[in-house]
Amino acid sequence: MPVLNERDYLEHAVRSVLEQDIDGPAELVLALGPSSDGTTELARRLADDDPRIILVDNPAAHIPVGLNAAIRASRHPTIIRVDAHSELSPGYARRGLETLRRTGAANVGGIMRADGRTPFQSAVARLYNSPVGLGGGAYHGSEHEGEAESAYLGVMRRDVIEQVGLFDETIRRGEDWELNLRIRQAGHLVWFDPALSVTYWPRESWSRLARQFRATGAWRGELVRRFGRRNGLRFFAPPVLVLVSATALLVGILQLIGVLRGVAAVIASMIYLPLLAYALLVIGVGLMSPGGVRRRLWTMAVLPTMHLSWGLGFIGGALRGARDMVDASRLGSRNTPLP
Repeated sequence: MPVLNERDYLEHAVRSVLEQDIDGPAELVLALGPSSDGTTELARRLADDDPRIILVDNPAAHIPVGLNAAIRASRHPTIIRVDAHSELSPGYARRGLETLRRTGAANVGGIMRADGRTPFQSAVARLYNSPVGLGGGAYHGSEHEGEAESAYLGVMRRDVIEQVGLFDETIRRGEDWELNLRIRQAGHLVWFDPALSVTYWPRESWSRLARQFRATGAWRGELVRRFGRRNGLRFFAPPVLVLVSATALLVGILQLIGVLRGVAAVIASMIYLPLLAYALLVIGVGLMSPGGVRRRLWTMAVLPTMHLSWGLGFIGGALRGARDMVDASRLGSRNTPLP
């Protein structure tokens, strides 16, 4: 479990892991980044209370670096990746181990079931769970078990991930997708089991959500630079929305200052049609959202925020690479490399 500034979530996440009922020994390795909110002190208290908790340092605060450090510090033949911003459902580990044995897969993942504690977080969670929000990946709600492109978190065979070289430490986001690509290229199976469920708690504010999605989009753009069309077509929808929006803004300005007039202005106005359709989609999704007026309004604000932030990040990552961009949504206002 990589950990950074998770004081409000860490204890619940750790408890959900330690309460898993499996046959045989288990341990939980926490890779501690340079937290500033008391998370490290909390992790040390938890480790003092339970010998199954092992602590390793992750001073760079890079997720794949922390994951690799934790894997190297661990002792057992199966690796279960967990997240400090989530909680495993009861029976998750047992079911994951059974599915590994039953399918012969190298990595098994399940459903990320987002949930919220506030109207804003609940609106984000609903869009995480909706194909309109995050593009319909299997782990956002599919009910069909079978072979998969990637796996959310993952219950992994240690020998296989060591064979393919662990996580790529040059990738700050999307490292799980890239690892699963190498697993599949090595001839192994990645499997989706909808009976595996993890509760995920989204970011708690609009600005943090926007920074998270921009960083994630930038690294998806980087992965497109590296691996091209091995990325699914659904990843290209948000950048198309950004480009259409930018084109519509330019057309509007040219119409206002009189550069585009007459027939040319009418033809150019066609660019507004997809944006009108998108606006109607956002309004429709918001109005159909359960809950009160605040949650519906937040849904209408969150959906374009997710798409446009991700799309802007993607375009930058695809054109010039993600470089040192990190997800700084837990670090105040910065979106720069960590110390």
